[in-house]
Amino acid sequence: MHSFKIGQGYDVHQLVEERDLVIGGVTIPYDKGLLGHSDADVLLHAITDAIIGALGLGDIGHAFPDTNPETQGIASTKILADIYDMMREKRYAIGNIDATILAEAPKMAPHLQQMKANIALILHTDVASVNIKATTTEKLGFVGRKEGMACEAVVLLVHQ
Repeated sequence: MHSFKIGQGYDVHQLVEERDLVIGGVTIPYDKGLLGHSDADVLLHAITDAIIGALGLGDIGHAFPDTNPETQGIASTKILADIYDMMREKRYAIGNIDATILAEAPKMAPHLQQMKANIALILHTDVASVNIKATTTEKLGFVGRKEGMACEAVVLLVHQ
């Protein structure tokens, strides 16, 4: 009989000039990027946090502290791959992922399929098991003012 674990993740990063905008492992053309210790991939951070939460291992800040100089500028694809290895050691696999990117601009729709493919590849799962949505906040709050972006993610893990 399979056992299941659910995890929820949330991440926020400030938009700044002179940074690449990397979301879901895709570099998106835009005049600003997300500020962070790593590449600040808000989507991959939320998914990583959801997996860490499902495993009961704290949060992404505990696993990858921003005080560690060795992780300065690290690609979030590498962070997610490392968490995948931890997940597999505990004999879990992805059941499914559902994530929502909150961003006023740029449009995410043209990039969603590549984001899904990147995530599915890293987590050794089917693209059909990864759902990513994007929405605005109707010009309200820090997201609406284009000061930052946020992402929420939920993951279901299945014990193998």
